[in-house]
Amino acid sequence: MPSKKSRAADWETLLAEIPGGKTLNLEYGANRTIFRQGDQADSVFYLRRGKVRISVTSRQGKAAIVAILDSGDFFSEGCLAGQPLRIASATAITNCSLVRIDRPLMARMLHEQHKLSELFLAHLLSRNARYEEDLVDQLFNSSEKRLARILLLLAHFGKESKTETILPSINQENLAQMVGTTRSRVSHFMNKFRQLGFVDYDGGALTVNSGPLSVILHE
Repeated sequence: MPSKKSRAADWETLLAEIPGGKTLNLEYGANRTIFRQGDQADSVFYLRRGKVRISVTSRQGKAAIVAILDSGDFFSEGCLAGQPLRIASATAITNCSLVRIDRPLMARMLHEQHKLSELFLAHLLSRNARYEEDLVDQLFNSSEKRLARILLLLAHFGKESKTETILPSINQENLAQMVGTTRSRVSHFMNKFRQLGFVDYDGGALTVNSGPLSVILHE
């Protein structure tokens, strides 16, 4: 399977071939809202650079973070399946560079351009597999294992065991929303992880030692 970096390069090439004026290049500063839950779903976004938080809020006001997106990701694809309104909110975590593609244009491109539709299908399948893993994780794993998995995902844990810094704007309250537990439980496990050398705090930034932390998922 092509790496995320190579897929991002392919997307950049395809997007560059769209006639001028057909897409909108946008810049968002950190903490700016890209769209809100309930807004009209009329476009797809491609994240060229930065990180974006996808969150939902219940009618009772309970909030949850459902995804943290990185460079090379698409989001708000639900409009292509007929969703009239945004079912989640998108917020820039860092300074972000985005491409906004109107729904009719994206639908036409997927119909007419084989390479684009092939890449987009791979993107959707990867996203669907991630959601299935999230569901299994939520149903069967403990809060501790769910937190460990979230930290590994945020640290881009893959083939290599390495140490990587997570953005300081991802705090324990955010982690609690992503894991589906209380902030006090997250604090308890984070203290445990730090004592074991799995994570560390450096100037407020959270650093994850991916190799040792991954052991928790297999206990």
